[in-house]
Amino acid sequence: MSTFTGFQQEDFDVFNIDGLDQRMDAIKTIIRPKLEALGQHFAPALSVATGSEMFFHVAKHARRTVNPPVDTWVAWAADKRGYKKHPHFQIGLWGTHLFVWYAVIYEAPAKSEISQALSTHLDEVLALVPNEFRWSGDHTLPDSTPHEALGKAGVQKLVDRLAQVKKAELLCGITIDRHDPVLADKDALLSRLEQTFDVLTRLYNFNRSGA
Repeated sequence: MSTFTGFQQEDFDVFNIDGLDQRMDAIKTIIRPKLEALGQHFAPALSVATGSEMFFHVAKHARRTVNPPVDTWVAWAADKRGYKKHPHFQIGLWGTHLFVWYAVIYEAPAKSEISQALSTHLDEVLALVPNEFRWSGDHTLPDSTPHEALGKAGVQKLVDRLAQVKKAELLCGITIDRHDPVLADKDALLSRLEQTFDVLTRLYNFNRSGA
């Protein structure tokens, strides 16, 4: 991983740049090479852990014509053509923090089946996910709620909503504040990411074990 050295403050400062073209240029030159490196690095391990070949996709933000991106990411899914319709994994940046997610977003056609699988295994999910992990119901917002604060009822509500509401989403993972020194320490950060994916791939695999 010669191209990946961790994340520095300049990576997060990209989201303060005004103008679509200017911010996109900075994303492409400053952040994207790091996301590409992470994509290549984790694809083999994620493939082994899930039993499916995982392909990485770096966000292109191609549909944007006016508003500059407020976050950017790399995603892994078992589909070479795209990730949005599948349960997937993400590492990315907002201006305030790094995020690592297992994500099922609104484009996924199998949301009901995933909801059913997670509901069936809810006690195992609750035991698997560490207290400091976080949950979100909307990938377009930077906010998330700690597992410990959400509790069983809160997780159940997110899981149920995934099947009941067309635009519902479910994300589980971690966030790391932009000023946390672990981000600039390549080896420590990679270790933290590996530990996180160890949990998230098992969460992913509940979908495969059926109801």
